[in-house]
Amino acid sequence: MSKDIILKAENISKQYRLGQVGTGTLSHDLNRWWHQVRGKEDPYLKIGDTNDRSTKGMSDYVWALQDINFEVERGEVLGIIGKNGAGKSTLLKILSKVTAPTTGSIKSRGRIASLLEVGTGFNPELTGKENIFLNGAILGMTKKEIASKLEEIIEFSGCERYIDTPVKRYSSGMTVRLAFAVAAFLEPEILVIDEVLAVGDAEFQKKAIGKMQDISRGEGRTVLFVSHNMAAVKSLCTRGIVMEHGKVVFNGEIEDSIDEYLKKENQIAHKKWDKDKCPGSDFIKLLEAKVIDIDNRITLNHLITNDVKVEFTYEILKDNQLFTHGFNLFNYQGLHILSSHDKDSETLKYPLPKGIYKKTVLIPSKILAEGTYSCSFAIMRYKPFSVVFQEADAVGFNIVEIRSDSTMRGDFNGKIPGVIRVLLNWK
Repeated sequence: MSKDIILKAENISKQYRLGQVGTGTLSHDLNRWWHQVRGKEDPYLKIGDTNDRSTKGMSDYVWALQDINFEVERGEVLGIIGKNGAGKSTLLKILSKVTAPTTGSIKSRGRIASLLEVGTGFNPELTGKENIFLNGAILGMTKKEIASKLEEIIEFSGCERYIDTPVKRYSSGMTVRLAFAVAAFLEPEILVIDEVLAVGDAEFQKKAIGKMQDISRGEGRTVLFVSHNMAAVKSLCTRGIVMEHGKVVFNGEIEDSIDEYLKKENQIAHKKWDKDKCPGSDFIKLLEAKVIDIDNRITLNHLITNDVKVEFTYEILKDNQLFTHGFNLFNYQGLHILSSHDKDSETLKYPLPKGIYKKTVLIPSKILAEGTYSCSFAIMRYKPFSVVFQEADAVGFNIVEIRSDSTMRGDFNGKIPGVIRVLLNWK
C-alpha cells in the first residue's frame, strides 16, 4: 500500500451455507480437503446464489459478498450505504476481523476499533468502568493509556452516575453511548461504525457525528460509517460506496453515492394503463401519462436548460361533472418540491361531455437542479374541496446538465448541491 492508504480490501468474498451451523457437512469438508491436498481450487467457490433476500435460491450456498475491492486513505470518512441485506454488516465484520473472508484479503495499518452492534465487546457482568479497561486492553492499550482517557470517556458517554454499575443494567441507549465513547477516545487508527447511532437520541447523534468529524479532520484518523440516515452520511462522509446484493455497484463522491442509492430504478417517462386497471373514480379514469420534451418526444432525460412537459390523458365517464387537475413533483428522496392546482380550469365552471381529453403541465427550464424526479396526478373538486383520486409516481424524469454549460454554472464544473437551480440576480 502507498503511504496514504491505510486500509485496502482486495477481492473480498464471503460464502455461507444456508441452514447449517459451521462450514458445511462432513462430505463437503472432506471434498474441500481432497482438493486442497491436490492443489486444486475449493470446488464450492464456483457455486452459490447471489445475495438477494427477495428471491428463492437454487443452491444451499449464498454469496454474502462477491469481489469487493476498495481503498481508504488516512483521514478519510467512507460511507458504506445500501439496502438491508446488501452485505454492509458482513463487510464490516470482515474488516474488523470478527469473521474471515472466503476469498481475498484485508490489508490495514494500525488498530481497528469496531462498533458493530449495541454492546458488542462488552461483558454484561462487568461495570461500565471495567468494560472501558477491557476494551482498551483488547485494542492493545496499556492500563496507563486507558486511565489517561478515562475521564473524557465517562464525560462524553453521559453515564457517570452508572459507571460502577454492571452493563447488563444499562439501557440500549446508555450502552451505545459508552461503547461509542470507548471506541472514539481510545484513539484507534481506523474506526468502524455500523448503524449504532440509530439507537441514541438526537442530542447524542449530533454529539457523536461532531466527534467523528473531529477524529477524521482534526486528528487525521479514518472512519468507516454505515447508516441509513442519509443526512448523517452526507454531513460526515467524504466518499461513499454503494452495495447491492453483496457487490459494490458504485464508488465515488458521497453526494453521487447517495444519488445512486436513492434514485428510483423503475423510473419511466411513459405509462399507459390497461383498461380494467386505470386509476380514477366512478366518473373519470386516467388512461395515460407521459413526459415529453420541447419537440414533443417521450423522453426520460431532459437538459436543465430545456422546458419539461408532462401530459395526462383521461376519460370522462359521466356528464355534468365539475372538477380540476392537480400536479405534484417529488425528488428521488421523496421531498415534495412543488404542488400546482389548475385553478383557472374551464372544467371548474363548465362540465365537459363524456369523452377522452388531454391536459399538459409545463415545468420551465432553469428551475430544477440536476437529479431524478417523479410526478403525481390528481383530480379534485372545489366547494367543498375534495380529492377525487390521486395517482402517485405516475411518471418520472431526469434533469441532466452539461458541465461545460456556462449559462448555468459559469466556469465551475463541480457538483452544485440543492433541490432547485434558479439563476438569481446579484446586485
